[in-house]
Amino acid sequence: MEDIRFISTTYVQPKNQIDHQYTKLELTPCDVQLLLVHTIQKGLLFHIPDKQRLKLIEHLKASFSRTLDIFYPLAGRIAVTENEDDNTTSFSLDCNGAGAEFVNAAADAVTVADILDPVLVPDNIVYSLFLMNGVLNYEGKSKPLLAVQVTDLVDGVFIGMTMNHSVGDGTCFWNFFNTWSEISRSGTSTIAKPIFGREFLDGIIHLPIRIPFFQYPNPEDKVVPPMPSLQQRVFHFRKEKIAALKSKANAQMATCKISSLQALMGHLWVSITRARGLISSATEDEASQEITKYIVIVGIRQRLHVPLSDQYLGNAVLFGTATTTVGELLQGGLGFAAMELNKVIALQTELEVRKFLEGFVENPSLPKRSAVMKSNSLITGSSPRFDVYGNDFGWGRPVALTVFAGAEEGSIDFEACLSPQTLQALAEDEEFMQSMALDCYKL
Repeated sequence: MEDIRFISTTYVQPKNQIDHQYTKLELTPCDVQLLLVHTIQKGLLFHIPDKQRLKLIEHLKASFSRTLDIFYPLAGRIAVTENEDDNTTSFSLDCNGAGAEFVNAAADAVTVADILDPVLVPDNIVYSLFLMNGVLNYEGKSKPLLAVQVTDLVDGVFIGMTMNHSVGDGTCFWNFFNTWSEISRSGTSTIAKPIFGREFLDGIIHLPIRIPFFQYPNPEDKVVPPMPSLQQRVFHFRKEKIAALKSKANAQMATCKISSLQALMGHLWVSITRARGLISSATEDEASQEITKYIVIVGIRQRLHVPLSDQYLGNAVLFGTATTTVGELLQGGLGFAAMELNKVIALQTELEVRKFLEGFVENPSLPKRSAVMKSNSLITGSSPRFDVYGNDFGWGRPVALTVFAGAEEGSIDFEACLSPQTLQALAEDEEFMQSMALDCYKL
């Protein structure tokens, strides 16, 4: 990890806590299912001249405090209730105002170019720019639900934010970031206020969720990044390249249903599976029969009979899984892969949402990260629909970020976390590299 000099740590608490409508929010099935996985960590990199950084930290801290007044539950902690009557455990969000963490740090030898220029994401630098690496969401019972590290670089600033994933999804995360940047830039926010109530579950299930025989993970099993067995690289796809993939996928399947994102994910699924096959020790017949899965996190806000507002603070996502064999995937190619993903996403109807909610209450299942990240599986989270490059804190747009959403309209960045061997095989795959922007075509 890069040497980081920590300058100050502040626990920011909401003001006027007595006026807050909610003191407790029950965690829903969509929240509870994420208790044993990692937090959300995303960051923004800014190129800022020295003269603009003189009062930067105090300004950011003040605007962060004002944003936390709006999103006050994020200053709370996870509350655990042991139900002795049936030997179950329940989890809720205690809006106790314990505080969100705000840290000012400095990486005295790191420049913006040190982060942007390498082909591979410099994990030894990037992970040092975030707080709570390796923390699982259930640890929010004692750790902050929201933590920000603002790191001064030689010629810029990196704002790294960590949010407990059991209290909010990517939409919530970027709603907070967008609101914070607008308050920092203009002194006020025109973005709609968050909604905290769980009324959309009325008539479907009753809260709290009761989990029988809940067991906390063994601390010795915790995985703290960076992990030497994995490397990261950002692949940038321009609008015209994505359009070509979408057209090809739809033509191959004689349909018009496949979206741009589905086509791009299908392209990645095929390319990564092909790259893994090149480094596999299995015979061709053995490899073709292996199962491969693509797990997609699907938003349910617009899939409900009465759509749930984007301002809802909580998780509103389901896991959809496309499953096939390696042989079928590689033989079917782009169109087949994209169509399989399209089918999985289309299946997430209101009826399926209700079935998931009701089924979870009857038989709660808390997946672990290790159960999701199998050798022949891929998982994609986040969304290019989030307003990421619009986060202008008052000194211009960010020059880079750690999520997939392109700087140019219609483009998409995929940050892939794969084995070094798979990444190298991808880099040597001419068909895959030709589908990307020219500025990413370097080995």
